[in-house]
Amino acid sequence: MAEWFRTFRQGIAIENPLTVLMIGLCATLAVSTQLKNAVFMGLAVVFVITMSNVLVSVFRKHIPSEVRIPIFIVVIASFVTIVDLVMKAFVPSVYQVLGIWIPLIVVNCMILGRAEAFAYNNRPLLSIADGMGMGTGFWLVMVILAAIRELFGTGKIVWFGSTLIALPSGYEPPSLLLLFPGAFLVFGFMIAGSRWLNERSQARAEARACRR
Repeated sequence: MAEWFRTFRQGIAIENPLTVLMIGLCATLAVSTQLKNAVFMGLAVVFVITMSNVLVSVFRKHIPSEVRIPIFIVVIASFVTIVDLVMKAFVPSVYQVLGIWIPLIVVNCMILGRAEAFAYNNRPLLSIADGMGMGTGFWLVMVILAAIRELFGTGKIVWFGSTLIALPSGYEPPSLLLLFPGAFLVFGFMIAGSRWLNERSQARAEARACRR
């Protein structure tokens, strides 16, 4: 179990796909203007990457290396189709906003990369940990980014018509935060914060190792 949790934690902080590996940025910056959109997009990615990792890991010994990439893409596309149909049926308002970004999960290099680099070489249990860790790390960063952009870019956070948080009425929200320059600005601060936390955590781990 220790190895499982270590693998899971890697994706959340040390190897976070967005703030550390810098992959999957296009969808993140595009849909993070509203918290609601980011939550559902992130959950879709968590589901697809975890299930794809499991399936690739289970059948890895039966997948010829020469055609592994096309097979990975078919597996990923199958789970993306499931997500697409479920969201269209149960949350149509979110589905209409996300639009093309749901099918484009198929070409998200993070998901294909984990299938190739991890699931194809490891057993299913660890592949689940890797998929969930990477997916959760992606989801957390996207949700935090969306919350900051929506709150300070519009003055409030709205969830299916209900206002969750609202800034004082005198606040004048800068529209820049809802545009790509604002997204890059906020994301840059998040990268700096993530790096600082990782370095601090690593320093503490080294200090504990020295004391032993």
